[in-house]
Amino acid sequence: MSVQGVLDKIKENNIQFVDFRFVDLAGRAHHITLPATEVDGETFVNGVAFDGSSIHGFRGIEESDMVMMPDTESVFVDPFTDHPTLNIMCNIHTPDGERYDRDPRSIAQKAEEYLQTSGVGTTAFFAPESEFFIFDDVRYESSMNTSFFSVDSEEAAWNTGRKEEGGNLGFKIGVKGGYVPVAPVDSQQDIRSEMCRLMQEAGLRIERHHHEVATAGQAEINFRFDTLTKTADNLMLYKYIVHNTARQYGKVATFMPKPLFGDNGSGMHVHQSIFNGDSPLFFEKDGYANLSQMALHYIGGILHHAPALIALTNPSTNSFKRLVPGYEAPVNLVFSKGNRSAAVRIPVAAVTPKGCRIEFRTPDSTANPYLSFAAMLLAGLDGIQRKIDPTALGYGPYDKNIYELSDAEKQEIRSVPGTLDEALDALEADSEFLTESGVFSQDFIDNYVAFKRTEAKAVAIRVHPHEYSLYFDC
Repeated sequence: MSVQGVLDKIKENNIQFVDFRFVDLAGRAHHITLPATEVDGETFVNGVAFDGSSIHGFRGIEESDMVMMPDTESVFVDPFTDHPTLNIMCNIHTPDGERYDRDPRSIAQKAEEYLQTSGVGTTAFFAPESEFFIFDDVRYESSMNTSFFSVDSEEAAWNTGRKEEGGNLGFKIGVKGGYVPVAPVDSQQDIRSEMCRLMQEAGLRIERHHHEVATAGQAEINFRFDTLTKTADNLMLYKYIVHNTARQYGKVATFMPKPLFGDNGSGMHVHQSIFNGDSPLFFEKDGYANLSQMALHYIGGILHHAPALIALTNPSTNSFKRLVPGYEAPVNLVFSKGNRSAAVRIPVAAVTPKGCRIEFRTPDSTANPYLSFAAMLLAGLDGIQRKIDPTALGYGPYDKNIYELSDAEKQEIRSVPGTLDEALDALEADSEFLTESGVFSQDFIDNYVAFKRTEAKAVAIRVHPHEYSLYFDC
């Protein structure tokens, strides 16, 4: 859409305010709102100023002036504001007009530019499956003398005996019993449908929605694949609509990977492929799972760099509560067709040549989508350029349930890092695949590692409630 197209949209929709948004290092959106009467063509040339020193991980106070540069391809009408508001995603520039090398969205765009100059292909397509929970109540506290969390859901397994006003209506979802049941077991059909309706109005192409495996309101909505940066924009829009629709229903949604102990966590399985023009490059008839050699090398790059990659695709201490065996979590760094126990799965059901793709199942939605998608693409491109053979390196294919292998067989399979600190160690030791192209700067990597180590330390030094169960009577 042109600048004039945006200005026409403001007029046609009687827009009163224009909301300019950017994304921080952790993947959270921030915004500044201007009256529509103050937005004209010059706004798209000069941008919108903001204080970068107030955003964690960005700039020091001595160099705090920064500029949001609007992207006219990312506009949507906000479905939640009382006053008609148009939202626009922005890139971050320095005052002298340079792209800021810590801006996640600019990094995503540089990754796409690098693909186009690499000679491999022209376009990378991404499609994340971002799972979430819808709770009725959430309470938590972490202080000197108190540490707890408590969540509740009307459909949770632990509420079969709860006495509610008017009586308990039953039909609770058991642990690991929530995959696609019909109502009244699935009590959240309407809220998910409303989320989908609002997403469609905002421009997302929705493919399906359903209840997920875990008890207590786990859900998934799938939207159509798109190019790397556009998909990251779409995921930010998706999460915004999920969070705010839940709030309108008097509920709360979370994309936290492991909010409950003892049931499945929420992942973000990321489907990806490369095209050259209109030609799919990952398809080869009669290859393993109809994959081309290029696709296998892409998988090789993903799995070879996975320990470092996970610092960007699973960048929270909570991520590693999900990445444990026994809860359908893809902890094994191998590939396989149609096998959900592998870190990389190749979908084989109802797949056309253009739909041929790989699915990296390890990521979760604490990831900044711009950074994680860019890092996955660069890892895959490194595999293509270096012809990394995943089979020769022992990464599979494993066409059986990996969780049922013998202990001796499991010893042959690499696993994901066990903690955020281990993943950050791996990133420090293996970051050249991100920096040699100029997509990520070394300054970005160093700053990111320091930023995330602060989070890891904050969790590590605090007393855990379960430690009272283990040690208080010592």
